[in-house]
Amino acid sequence: MSDLQTKFEAAVANSKNLSERPDNMTLLKLYALYKQASAGDNSEKKPGFTDMVGRAKWDAWNNLKGTPSTEAMQQYIDLIESLG
Repeated sequence: MSDLQTKFEAAVANSKNLSERPDNMTLLKLYALYKQASAGDNSEKKPGFTDMVGRAKWDAWNNLKGTPSTEAMQQYIDLIESLG
């Protein structure tokens, strides 16, 4: 396992222990970076208009399309460290 992967997994664990809950835009960014790092480009069907949270998450992830998983991991790590 790579050093980056190890740091990413540690950041994911640390995300559950933040001293205060991040704002919704930061949470969306964390979600999108996590999905891009772990699953790659978004290929899921866009949720309907009634699922506003699902659509926001889908859009945030879809905006990262083309971002390499290693770059998404590093951005996720950096963001968690800045919140800690």
